[in-house]
Amino acid sequence: MKKPVLSLAFGIAVSLSSTAAFSAEKVNIGTPAWTGAQAIAALLQAVVVERIGGEANLVPGNNATIFQGMDQGKRDIDVHPDVWLPNQESFTKKYVDGAGTVVLSKNAYEGNQGFCVSQDFAKENSITDIADLGRPDVAMKMDSDGNGKGEMWIGAPGWASANVNEVKVRDYDLLSFIEPIRAEESVKTARVKDSIAKNEGYAFYCYKPHAVWYMFDVTMLSEPKYDPAKYVMVQPSDSPDWYTESKVETKDALKRVQIAWFKSLQDRSPAIVEFFERFSLTADDVSGFAYEISGKGRKASEVASEWIAKNPDRVDAWLGL
Repeated sequence: MKKPVLSLAFGIAVSLSSTAAFSAEKVNIGTPAWTGAQAIAALLQAVVVERIGGEANLVPGNNATIFQGMDQGKRDIDVHPDVWLPNQESFTKKYVDGAGTVVLSKNAYEGNQGFCVSQDFAKENSITDIADLGRPDVAMKMDSDGNGKGEMWIGAPGWASANVNEVKVRDYDLLSFIEPIRAEESVKTARVKDSIAKNEGYAFYCYKPHAVWYMFDVTMLSEPKYDPAKYVMVQPSDSPDWYTESKVETKDALKRVQIAWFKSLQDRSPAIVEFFERFSLTADDVSGFAYEISGKGRKASEVASEWIAKNPDRVDAWLGL
């Protein structure tokens, strides 16, 4: 009788041990305001829950709070799903290169950013280059509040790219004609839709991948070719005098976009970290996600689950299967 009892006890112990290890696979994913990041966060969450069998929670936050959360290691935030470099380089230099508390994935997709107007507005007013926004006739058609300046959305509060764009507006000599506006991205999307419906002028910071390319007929304006000697950007996290110390007179270089996570996540959730290390997307993947969410109004979680079901081979590869 002893052997069966001991075998049963051993089996229960192994089962309990496996359950404990299984339940340890837990992650809190920071979720910035832009749609692409929200889509990727939802996809990471869905894979962890549906395929790994772990627990994943989404935690809203801007870049600063997400990186600080990862650095502090209190398990409030473990992951940033959409790190744009060099836009967020001030954070990666501090926490990846400096403190060593955050890890960047090696798999990145390519990002491109600039300024856009609707195709109709561009054609009607011969607008092809960023300098055209400084023409008085164009600025007048972009002035919706009657203050004598055309409005241009430069990004959401807390975005490093919005700081870059604020400097660009100054260094492209547009401040006399253009008023840079910071607001949540949903405000921008509504304004783009409204301006097109009313045949009004409107300019806005735009980037690829993004749902806007599926939602509206827009065009990206040309800028002076990227020149590192003329692109000196100091972020607020680096200096309180960042605006005066910065000089940005050229287009941004193409971006590398990847995920980042708290380094010690490896110790408590190794299966999740192995998945993160293999995880990769294309710009087209992200644009498609973003369109389904912001363009069609679908839930990010629903889009993520649907994508996983349609792409089992890619998900298996991420999981090393």
